[in-house]
Amino acid sequence: MLPIRFQLGVSVQPDATVVTVAGELDMTTCPSITQATDTLALKGQTLALDLSAVTHMDSSGLNMLLTLRNRARAEHGELHLCGVPRQPLRVLDLTGTRSLFTLRPCLTP
Repeated sequence: MLPIRFQLGVSVQPDATVVTVAGELDMTTCPSITQATDTLALKGQTLALDLSAVTHMDSSGLNMLLTLRNRARAEHGELHLCGVPRQPLRVLDLTGTRSLFTLRPCLTP
């Protein structure tokens, strides 16, 4: 069985809009996340990215997260990264960007 290449879901909940990502965050998949999040109003809201099923993140994924963080802040909202696996955490640590994000445990369904 082949691993999941990429899946994306959006769920509006009372306390946050949750974008669930599965698979790889790279230059081929990040535009889909950007397109989905560009349609969301972030003004004063929390956007939670559930990354618990992300298998790999490269510099394109990091750039997308930083851009989304900046947009959320500009719109007086917040970006939370939830359930971040080991490999993406390593990217955040190696680049010194981990402290820029609010990290939360995996979201419950």
